[in-house]
Amino acid sequence: MAVKILYNHVVRAMGHDTAPGMVLIAAAVLAMLIMNSGLADGYTALLGTTITLAFGEYGIAKPMLLWINDFLMAIFFLLVGLEIKREIVTGNLSNMRAASLPLIAAIGGMIVPALIYYSFNAGDPEAIRGWAIPAATDIAFALGVLALLGKRVPISLKVFLLAVAIIDDLGAILIIALFYTADLSTTALMVGGVVTLAMFALNRFGVKSITPYILLGLVLWVAVLKSGVHATLAGVVVAFCIPLEGHDPDEDGPLLHLEHALVPWVSFGIMPIFALANAGVSLIGMSPAALLEPISAGISTGLFFGKQIGIVGFSFIAVMVGLCRLPSGVSWMQVWGLSLLAGIGFTMSLFIGNLAFTEEQAAAVRVGVLSGSILAGISGYLILRIAGRASDARVEAAKANA
Repeated sequence: MAVKILYNHVVRAMGHDTAPGMVLIAAAVLAMLIMNSGLADGYTALLGTTITLAFGEYGIAKPMLLWINDFLMAIFFLLVGLEIKREIVTGNLSNMRAASLPLIAAIGGMIVPALIYYSFNAGDPEAIRGWAIPAATDIAFALGVLALLGKRVPISLKVFLLAVAIIDDLGAILIIALFYTADLSTTALMVGGVVTLAMFALNRFGVKSITPYILLGLVLWVAVLKSGVHATLAGVVVAFCIPLEGHDPDEDGPLLHLEHALVPWVSFGIMPIFALANAGVSLIGMSPAALLEPISAGISTGLFFGKQIGIVGFSFIAVMVGLCRLPSGVSWMQVWGLSLLAGIGFTMSLFIGNLAFTEEQAAAVRVGVLSGSILAGISGYLILRIAGRASDARVEAAKANA
């Protein structure tokens, strides 16, 4: 309750929708300041501190950084899964005609950045593992920048960006499951399958209480962690098992209740902690040439240019051949600006980078993600601001001629 009250106060103080993005930026800047100060060694040692949770003979021992990336991010993916399910069942993705353009745009926005990254690293089999890093989009950052523009941006463009980002996240989930999975444990997977069936049965028998789903979800997280599949995917499975409808058709169901409860914790707790733990880049001894290293250049170029080419290009072709049409009140210039905001990979790109590489490549990943995301965010804001002024001018001219 106290967190919810704090969340409401912060959102009112900083502006609706912009607050999570601003807090993320602050956490990322703080991480970089710490890594370039006398606190760097303590910061690194703290993240490497082993934390053990044991129940009798069974236990899990992980460095703090992995507890953040494996457990806390599973809660983040739980929230993402809830949003995806809601959008598919009752939201913007429930109608195929309405979802067709965001779906095509998101596919283009994943394929082209991945191809650009591949072109930079084709000669290095180890570096190729990072192909999915520039394919990701950070919803919180992208929507936060969009919210800074206020009424200059039509509601239909915000809905379009949200749909593209959600489909992008679904793609990232599938990529993690298919391409970033270690050696599999059949026993752990069987346990996870039984737990998933139990949650599905709870849903089918009309159990509306969230508690049994969360308890079974914890068991599922441990099973998935031990299976070799990345543990964060347990959050998505739990989300898809939680019922959308409540006992009374006029009241919010368990899914919406849990989604609303998680938003402040994820926005002002989990995501800033993840950024603080993963965005630290030491600039000591670093030269501009670091931006030109194949991994860094592939990521930043994929995020900045790849997202533009993929989203605008695929959308333009789809509209021209009649597969779908632009949302009402949205211009091609605004689609261009949106494609730039989708190039803000930040947390999702850093997360995939952690799965793809060891600590040796971590600095190159962070440089690429941060440089590409910052450039894309600033450029997207400027393009959408110019597009908003042009739209306002057209409206004023129409009123004058009326």
